[in-house]
Amino acid sequence: MTTDTAPEIEALRKSYIGKESPPEVMEVERGHIRAFAQAIEDPNPLWNNEAEARKTRFGGMVAPPTFLRAARTQGLEDLPPDFPYKRLLDGGSEWEYFEPVRPGDRITAVNRVVDIYPRAGQLGPMIFIVTETTYTNQFGQVAATQKNTSIRY
Repeated sequence: MTTDTAPEIEALRKSYIGKESPPEVMEVERGHIRAFAQAIEDPNPLWNNEAEARKTRFGGMVAPPTFLRAARTQGLEDLPPDFPYKRLLDGGSEWEYFEPVRPGDRITAVNRVVDIYPRAGQLGPMIFIVTETTYTNQFGQVAATQKNTSIRY
């Protein structure tokens, strides 16, 4: 499969864009929030000290914004067996935050392919795969979204 021709890219786009992973659920525990904050060496009382966090506009402990990186999500990288680009690079991610994540929340993560496009690079042709993960709490509120770019070459 050569992916630098328009018909083959279009076939790949038709097969994958819009495809969603099964939902993954994460139970948010106060101890997990504290352990995560310690791991990233962030002493902010919002994620370390319930008494201090209650004095803030959040009314209690919340998770650091980067906490959702700990949520497991299933990848959508099950590309065709004859896909020629086996090497993978992380092309970065963009996050948007909407609701705080609190102890006791049940966060459901769903990953969806939103774009696939080719580019030429110094090492030759590359395929960019853009996915968006939506993190939703038990009240149906979107806590955050993450757009992630994978580069295959």
